[in-house]
Amino acid sequence: MRIKFSWVGSEKNFIDEKDVQSVDRVTIGRFGGNSSAGQYKNEDGCIVWIGEDWEFAAILDAHYSAESAELVIRTLEEYEQELIRMIAEPGFHHVEEKLLTIFQSDEFLDQCKKAKGETACLICIRKENYLWWFSVGDCVVYVFHPDLIALGQFQLNQRQFYEWIGQVNTFDKAVPCFSSGVRELRKGVNRIFMTTDGLLECPGEPFSNPMDLVDILDAKQFEVAFSMILKEIEKNNVRDSTTIVAWTVEISKQGSIPSDFNNK
Repeated sequence: MRIKFSWVGSEKNFIDEKDVQSVDRVTIGRFGGNSSAGQYKNEDGCIVWIGEDWEFAAILDAHYSAESAELVIRTLEEYEQELIRMIAEPGFHHVEEKLLTIFQSDEFLDQCKKAKGETACLICIRKENYLWWFSVGDCVVYVFHPDLIALGQFQLNQRQFYEWIGQVNTFDKAVPCFSSGVRELRKGVNRIFMTTDGLLECPGEPFSNPMDLVDILDAKQFEVAFSMILKEIEKNNVRDSTTIVAWTVEISKQGSIPSDFNNK
């Protein structure tokens, strides 16, 4: 089984319009922002691939134009078969090495120089009881699980400003700047939630506290929860576009626990 979805805001901008849909087990939400707040274009994008026992999702948040987001999506789709083959291999280092090779290739760098603007890009792959992420810029991924929530841990990556792919390009520097990592998912229900910065920079900051997202996602089906989230930022007259992607993974394998856990 392989299911695919891709979109960029230049195709349909969703200004003053909320869209929520499920692509198999992954839910995608899009809101282009409020025209009353001055919004007139959507430069977000996303791509989702779903295999039998894995998910690949990328969200992009460009500025100046959507050309850089279009370029990254087009490039990922060009290497789709090779990347999916690497996802099946043990670990994630083959995928990361391939992405770095792609993004630093002369052909890709030349195309970036011709693009109008630049984009943040966050890529996540879930396979078995692990989640790998690769981030350039300020998009965010959360993993919500009771064990982690109890310790106040929500966000997997840190937002990085002044870091992009496109006309201004981290991969065209002497030393590229990006962040990546792997996390072990905990036993039970894990909710993986990715978002562009429109959600985080909404006036009034209704979701600056991750617990507000936890409460909505725990209480509702994802499609209903996404509709509530997008309705809230619309009500707060957000200008920036927002793209959110989430899915649930139930893990049967026990995660790491401290060696003295049973002695406490």
